[in-house]
This record gives sequence, structure tokens and C-alpha cells, in this order.
Amino acid sequence: MKKHNALKIVVITMLVFMLLTWILPAATYQTSYYELGRAQIGFFDIFSYQNTVLGYFGYIAVYILMVAGFYGVLYKTGAYRRILDAIVKKFTGKEAIVISIIMVIFAFLTSFCGVQLALILFFPFVISLVLMMGYSKLVAVAATAGSVAVGLMGTTFAYSTTQILQQYLKTEITTNIAAKIIILVIGLALLILNTFVFGKKKSLKEADDKENYIPEPARGIKKRSNWPLVIILDAILVVMILGFISWSGAFNITAFTEATNAVTEFEIGGFPLFGKILGSNISAFGSWTLVELIAILALAIIIIKFVYKIKWDDVMEGFGKGIRKAIVPALIVLVIYTCLVLTTYHPFQLVIYKAILGLTKGFNIFTTGLVVVVSSIINGDVLYAFYNVVPYFVSVITDTSVYPLVAVIFQSMYGLVTLVAPTSIPLMITLSYLNVPYKSWFKYIWKLLVALVVVLFIIFTILLLI
Repeated sequence: MKKHNALKIVVITMLVFMLLTWILPAATYQTSYYELGRAQIGFFDIFSYQNTVLGYFGYIAVYILMVAGFYGVLYKTGAYRRILDAIVKKFTGKEAIVISIIMVIFAFLTSFCGVQLALILFFPFVISLVLMMGYSKLVAVAATAGSVAVGLMGTTFAYSTTQILQQYLKTEITTNIAAKIIILVIGLALLILNTFVFGKKKSLKEADDKENYIPEPARGIKKRSNWPLVIILDAILVVMILGFISWSGAFNITAFTEATNAVTEFEIGGFPLFGKILGSNISAFGSWTLVELIAILALAIIIIKFVYKIKWDDVMEGFGKGIRKAIVPALIVLVIYTCLVLTTYHPFQLVIYKAILGLTKGFNIFTTGLVVVVSSIINGDVLYAFYNVVPYFVSVITDTSVYPLVAVIFQSMYGLVTLVAPTSIPLMITLSYLNVPYKSWFKYIWKLLVALVVVLFIIFTILLLI
């Protein structure tokens, strides 16, 4: 199996975007559409953009490295491997059920909380579990990145994902909620069916090298209880969920913000002790980003070190070994965001949207869907994918009665595209981590992709008619 295939695909994608700046004119939309002429990008421009990439998105690459380092420390406990062994042993003969439940949980959390990047924290755990249960790497990709993509398709209360749509399309988070839930349920059912019909216990033609993703049985490590590590991992999951649910945006709940302010502003002898200890930049539950999750992982590593009495040298060794495995996935993140900065500074994409929408008069579900596909591929971040097309879209399609349907089309088609897009961060870093060729993944998933496209456009048609 060729190494670094995912990185090559992402770099090729960036080169294609660079070429498009030479072919297509740049265009912007503020209050009207305006073409700026061609704004070609040169070789050295790519490197000059790294200050912007690192300044705005560097923390995401740091997060990927932190997750990898965290698992490197988990390997040193010995308990991590025993937990995996215990789960595999307990559910022998029920592996498909366990993996299906994991996929449901991942999709639901993505749909409800908007944690598509935060969930990467649990990808290595699920990948190890899937491989230990005898399934191939392709099943591991489907169980992780695949389920996140389906969750994005059926986004429900993840305000961070849909806020641009609500702002410009004047919809509420509960608008067409039944249709969103139906898309989520059908998408999950098809994903699970595809996984276990076409992904039975078989390996890729290339060597599976599963040992690189499964911790070795603990040797020379004093055996300690597994329960502290179970509690720590569960606590991280619970805190992550509480932190990323949009309490105020989705549910108009401000209790967590008020509680955080009360703690940080509480004074002892006129000195805000807790506020100084926690820091001035601490965010309340509901407004967390990956930055807060990085801090939680750092704290968890310290707790694990003392609970399992790991030497600092071993902690550093495990952390460093984990990071080395994540260098290429972290680089992929930076290249994907370089693509985003490139297309922002050289905005050729609006020309494409104008041409597609001009194929039909008024609103059309097929041209709208195609616009979303293109925007989702060009923009590796959901907010940019929507922001770079929705303002222009509403200036062209002025019939506000179709806006609730448009919102469903945008979010569901975006999720669908992340299942295969070379700018999909969850997908590409998972393919890189597992060293799965992009071509192998596409061959594995294309039937599901076709089925989902058919289902989505049937749903869009029904919504248009009712």
C-alpha cells in the first residue's frame, strides 16, 4: 500500500485550485455581484499564506497532535489495552451490533452538538476496536468519518453548523426538523447496511498492518485497575458534549454562561482567585472550541500520570511517539486550510455558482444541490462553505417560501460531500492515519453515495411539493 496517499490527494486538490485562479476570474458579492478579473496565484503565494493558516487554523493541527500524544500516553498505562480486550471479549459474536451502536452515537452527537472535529478524539479508540474485532480498515473509516458525515447530513440542533443558514435564510433551528431526523435515520441505516454488506470481515488487498493501530499487551507494567481510565475517558466525553452543545444558540439556555461568570468573577478579599487560576479566556459550556478540548486533554494526561504512576520520562516518550504518528494528518489539516485561504484570497468560486444557478430560472433543487456540492468541496469548513454562497444565492433566488427547503438541501448535501471530498478533514486524516488509499475508499463507498443522493433528492422533491 502506498504511503501518504491522502496527503498527495490533498496537495493535488490544492494545485487544482491554484490552476483555477488562472482560468476563472475572481468575483465578490456584497450588495451586488462584481467580477474583479483574474487574480492568479503563484508558487510563493502559497507559502506566504501560512501566517494566516497558522494564525486562524493552526490550533486544529495542534489538536490533532494532542490527540495522538494523548493516546501515546494511554498506551503506557497498560489499562488501555486491557479495556479494549475486555470489550472485544464481552461482545464476541456481537461485533456488528457494537460497531453499529458506535456509529449511531457518533452520528447523533454530530447532528445534535456539532462535534464533527471534536469527535476525532475518539477515532483511534474506535479504530483499534474495529480492527481487533476482525474488520478491515475500510470499516474503521466508515465507523468514524462515515458516521460523522451522516451526522452532518442530518444536522438537527448543532447551531454552530447551521447558524449561517439561519441568518441568511431566516429559518429557525427547528425548521423542517422532522425531515432532518428522517435524513439522519435513513442515512445511518444505509451506512450501517453498506458497512456490513460490503465490509464483512475481510482486509484490503494490501497488508493491513493492524499492529500499528492496536496497543501491544502490557509487559513489564504493574497491573492497576482499569476503572480509573474508564472514568477519565467517560468524563472527557461528557465534558466535551456539555461544552459543545449550543445551549444559548439552540435552546436559549444561559445558565452555563452565568455560572462561568459567577466563578471567574468571584472575589476573595477583593481578588478574583478562581478567575486568575482558570484564566481570562475560559469559555462557558456551549461556546467551546477545540482549544478548550486541548486543555482538557493536557489535564487528563497529568491525572493519568499520577493515577497510574507513570514516570515523566515514559509520559514524554509515549506522548512523542503518538505525535510522530500524527505529523502527516496534522499536515493534511494545514494543507486543507491553505486551500480555504487560497480560495478566499482568490475568490473564483462565485463565478462557478453564478454559472450553475443560471442554468435554470428561479429555484431548482438540482442546481441548488450542485452548487452546494461545489461549495463543499472548495471550502473545507462548514461555515465558509455556506457563507461563500448563501448571500449570493438569496440575491438570485428571492422566493422566500423555498428557504426552509434550501436550508435542508445545504446542510444535507454538505454532509454527503464530506463522505468523499478531498477537503473533508475527518475523512482525509482518518485515511491518512490508517494509510488507506483514497481510491480504495471511493470504491468502497460509491454505492452508498449513489443511494444517499437518490434518497436526498426524493426527500427534497417531497418537501417542495408539500
